[in-house]
Amino acid sequence: MALAFDEFGRPFVIIKEQDQKVRLRGLDAQKANIASGMAVSRILRTSLGPKGMDKMLQSPDGDVTITNDGATILEQMDVDNQIAKLLVELSRSQDYEIGDGTTGVVVLAGALLEQAQKLLERGVHPIRVAEGYETASRIAVEHLEKIAQKFDFGVNNIEPLVQTCMTTLSSKIVNRCKRSLAEISVKAVLAVADLERKDVNLDLIKVEGKVGGKLEDTELIYGIVVDKEMSHPQMPKQIEDAKIAILTCPFEPPKPKTKHKVDIDTVEKFQTLRKQEQQYFDNMVQKCKGVGATLVICQWGFDDEANHLLMHRNLPAVRWVGGVELELIAIATGGRIVPRFEELTPEKLGKAGLVQEKAFGTTKDRMLYVEHCANSRAVTIFIRGGNKMMIEETKRSIHDALCVARNLIRNNSIVYGGGSSEISCSISVEAAADRYPGVEQYAIRAFADALDSVPMSLAENSGLQPIETLSAVKSQQIKENNPYCGIDCNDAGTNDMREQNVFETLIGKQQQILLATQDHLFRAFSSFFLFFVSNDSARMSKCDGTGNISCQQANGVCTRWLLRNARTPLFRAARSICIFQFPFMDRVMQVWFGVIIYGSWTLSALMLDSFVVSLGGWSDKENYYTFRDKI
Repeated sequence: MALAFDEFGRPFVIIKEQDQKVRLRGLDAQKANIASGMAVSRILRTSLGPKGMDKMLQSPDGDVTITNDGATILEQMDVDNQIAKLLVELSRSQDYEIGDGTTGVVVLAGALLEQAQKLLERGVHPIRVAEGYETASRIAVEHLEKIAQKFDFGVNNIEPLVQTCMTTLSSKIVNRCKRSLAEISVKAVLAVADLERKDVNLDLIKVEGKVGGKLEDTELIYGIVVDKEMSHPQMPKQIEDAKIAILTCPFEPPKPKTKHKVDIDTVEKFQTLRKQEQQYFDNMVQKCKGVGATLVICQWGFDDEANHLLMHRNLPAVRWVGGVELELIAIATGGRIVPRFEELTPEKLGKAGLVQEKAFGTTKDRMLYVEHCANSRAVTIFIRGGNKMMIEETKRSIHDALCVARNLIRNNSIVYGGGSSEISCSISVEAAADRYPGVEQYAIRAFADALDSVPMSLAENSGLQPIETLSAVKSQQIKENNPYCGIDCNDAGTNDMREQNVFETLIGKQQQILLATQDHLFRAFSSFFLFFVSNDSARMSKCDGTGNISCQQANGVCTRWLLRNARTPLFRAARSICIFQFPFMDRVMQVWFGVIIYGSWTLSALMLDSFVVSLGGWSDKENYYTFRDKI
């Protein structure tokens, strides 16, 4: 590839050997897409589990990130392939919805693609594979509910929540402090949770970090920590029983909105202007003092004269506080954000038991602690670490632990980890495949094999023999009828995850399976055909008496519908939409629809029937024609 310029100086790209490139079609195109998805899955596979390796990522700016969080790795990877981008979106969806399991969902999706490639090579139609996967995912989700357990917790009994958060943190770089960090995460969630409505607002939990100290110095503060300091070095550093005025208006004289110029030609005029400006500052400070405020927190800054006046009037102040922090302070202290000095009243002041400024180490870094607030439903997790990379990774780890604790408050059902739930679902799906006599049973068995990829990856990352370990654990589950046997990644001496206290949330595991099984192309294609037959309720009711039709039934109805409505303007518009949505059908549909519109009904019917038979995966054409004639 080379860069050249035309006669007007505009750049264009010359691609070498462009005439020798060909477009992939059919099975080759499917294999290429599957290979790109599997490549992304293999990258994350080595990061799965407590023994998984971390990835070092370097941004274009030279910033280095070391993490094993799946969503973070994929977010910072430079992915060009469209199928690989779908896996990035998959991990992001898991992170937004659940907060944990971002690596496992991509590993499972890659295993499903690998099994689908084997089925495609054996001649199984893609729609049959998609239908089999959908059926198998429903079986797995239902089986997870059967093996799930519920546990009770409360404000005085937080040990179950702590154990679950410890399982999440065990695979992170902070696992040596997982007990203390899990306790901090659970206490923070319970502080802001509404247990009656089973709702948690994570926005009330502020996660702040400061380089210095060690990871064990991380603490939970029932209040707000602001990365600011008092505006004047001679202001008091500690205020007890503080009454806080939270302002979004600046300490400065009003400025005209129109363009005016003031000419000062004498000293008297300058003195008059200075006194007037000082009077403005006096009035502002007096209004704050008059309502009883002992601390001013302002979103904007103020000049040195206002700062000096505040110090002399014994009114401590903090400036340049961000909008989000200002809202958290207002929530924690029970105060109101005041936009104008005229609206400041004693009822709008926030109250805090202690406001203090703390310094760290030998540096000049200082932070403001607002503690013992009137409303403790806003808390701060303050992280310490040796470098910025450690701080950022600890923030991501605590975010996962917070999300797990929140999910348990919403739904206190758990399944045991270590790959035990995947192995149990694999056994259940494998047994259920015998109940399906069609081609779908091959896809259902392939889904069961894909579920085994998660425990196999755990064994491989732990230095165990993956096939032997998986076979032994699966045999133990079947023999003892114990769905809680998993991979002993920590060499604890037992495969029973109940004894190791390794478990995770039920909704997180269900979401992993559902997200990894989604087939957007199949859904979109089915929706396109059902759009045309939505008014054909009589023919629908003849299919099964309920109005619900399968993909084969929809294809048959569409064949008859197209033959009846080929000349209508709606049909021609629909053809344009279909070609726009599915470009690969352009040439084929041009031939079919062109023949239909311009008259050769017999030839068009035969060609369209051939397409529907191929699309629906009909193994016997005679069965299809019999079914179509009944419709």
